[in-house]
Amino acid sequence: MADLQLRDVEKSYGEVKVLANINLDIKRGELIVFVGPSGCGKSTLLRMIAGLERITGGVLEIDGQVVNDVPPAQRGIAMVFQSYALYPHMTVRENMEFALKIAKKTKAEIAAAVDKAAGILQLTPYLDRLPKALSGGQRQRVAIGRSIVRDPKVYLFDEPLSNLDAALRVATRLEIAQLKEQMPDSTMIYVTHDQVEAMTLATRIVVLAGGGISQVGTPLDLYERPQNEFVAQFIGSPAMNLLGGAVTQTGVQTAIKLDGGGVALSAVPTLAADLGMRVNIGVRPEDWVATNTAPIYTGEVEITEALGELTLLYFKRLGDGAQVVGKLPGIHTNLRRTTVNMTADPKKVHLFHGGLSLLYR
Repeated sequence: MADLQLRDVEKSYGEVKVLANINLDIKRGELIVFVGPSGCGKSTLLRMIAGLERITGGVLEIDGQVVNDVPPAQRGIAMVFQSYALYPHMTVRENMEFALKIAKKTKAEIAAAVDKAAGILQLTPYLDRLPKALSGGQRQRVAIGRSIVRDPKVYLFDEPLSNLDAALRVATRLEIAQLKEQMPDSTMIYVTHDQVEAMTLATRIVVLAGGGISQVGTPLDLYERPQNEFVAQFIGSPAMNLLGGAVTQTGVQTAIKLDGGGVALSAVPTLAADLGMRVNIGVRPEDWVATNTAPIYTGEVEITEALGELTLLYFKRLGDGAQVVGKLPGIHTNLRRTTVNMTADPKKVHLFHGGLSLLYR
């Protein structure tokens, strides 16, 4: 397995630069997930690592070797595509054997590699079936197995679950997590637009936006300590609530007078020079707490969405109509049109200025 280093990596199509200043160290045994909105370049970055897209600037190293101009077949990388890309006329065994036959491995080596991968992925009963006789989840496992038999330095997954229905996505996501546990030294890079996949699978998440990296960190780092408003709202569903205001007290604990009324306290420290500074406070939907005194927000419940294990409450602030979302455990069907005063623990109130978190300055 391998370490990867990306140094000032860029990608341009003519005069259009789609990725710039990509600096990233990926350690042996990590499962790194690239996430971001559509068009942010996450699949392009994966394809550059694979050698399927030319790097137009910077350096990519695998195990200390610069591979910018190394052909894909010589990089020691295996890729699992969104579309499975199985040969329909070949059995599961033949699909998994194919790359090893091209590499002129012996029959014994091929059989041993296929049997091992089939055992890991619970595909042994299906080795003699054609892909058309398999479910979508089983086909994706065959695609993964075809990568495993090659024993690559790095595994690349390009949105491998996006073609599956909801139930199969959950089941296959768990299988990928179990696969990583069985192969702890394997280095994996995984692209998805689904933040649940990212939060549950990743050792670290790389959030891409605006042609570059917005933040890198563990799933809980990104959720609890976002560096900017984009990450704060992209990670977590529903998104973090943002409300504008001005700093009225600085120090270890900061007070913010909100534009629509109400005062918020935040455990994010500020400087004396920050007095009067315009900021946005950020509060996660689950961090709202009903209060009878000193509310941050007073609003009427416009819509409720009972999802079984929890209920989402959509509020409209009295006065200016600013909207926020709250989240309550359990089922609550009788709260519509009620007015609620809400606050939040100062440790749960984030502060942003100019789109950046004041926690990191």
